[in-house]
Amino acid sequence: MSQALQLATRWAVKQIQTICREKGLHFDEIIIDGMVNFLAGTALEKYVTVMAKADGLIPSVSAASIIAKVARDQFMAEQDTIYPGYGFASNAGYGVARHREAIERLGVTPLHRLSFAPLAKYADNEVKLQAASRKNPKHKPTTTRQIGDASEAVAAEELMRRGHRIIDRNWRTRWCEVDIISMKDDIIYFTEVKHRKNNQAGDGIAAITSHKLHKMKLAVKLYSSRKPGDYRLLAVATTGSPPHVINIVEI
Repeated sequence: MSQALQLATRWAVKQIQTICREKGLHFDEIIIDGMVNFLAGTALEKYVTVMAKADGLIPSVSAASIIAKVARDQFMAEQDTIYPGYGFASNAGYGVARHREAIERLGVTPLHRLSFAPLAKYADNEVKLQAASRKNPKHKPTTTRQIGDASEAVAAEELMRRGHRIIDRNWRTRWCEVDIISMKDDIIYFTEVKHRKNNQAGDGIAAITSHKLHKMKLAVKLYSSRKPGDYRLLAVATTGSPPHVINIVEI
């Protein structure tokens, strides 16, 4: 969990820095609610004040806490329509009894953190990601975001069926984003998922422009600077509602 919090903190601060630059704003303090400085070892460490129970002491931190909770609840309510059966709209992803029972019955989704000890057994590739939007036709995704999430879920499931191990989902930097990062036979694959309502004008792979390809190559360059290895690019085309995979090609 501490690694996830560190990553979330650093992503949040990067976004704030970007907004500040765009609007000509400045900050002179970063207050972290808790006991751990997740920016330790970075250039921003000098701005950090670590404060236990800051959400009850500092008005701006209180406001941020409320915004974060509301945003999380809204996100989980959306995910409940994509992955029905887990009760995300009511439990917000917390490990209550009914949620744990649903995992035993349905398996895990891309939302579940497999580094969490009780879920470690699901890290085995033989346990498929549960693509509820496909298995439950009455719960069809409707918004663009829901369709995108459902498309990525079925793409990840298909890659796993083909022997890939999913390393990351929606890996992003300030400059680029990758839908799925997976590994097979010691090769790391960066996958872009493209969905089209129908394939009358060709599948979604045709929508991968030279600009998008450049972004994918940039992502590989940034990622490989920390983790050298053999990298390949994949494109997955999905169609229909709920989405299903119709094509996977190396690009």
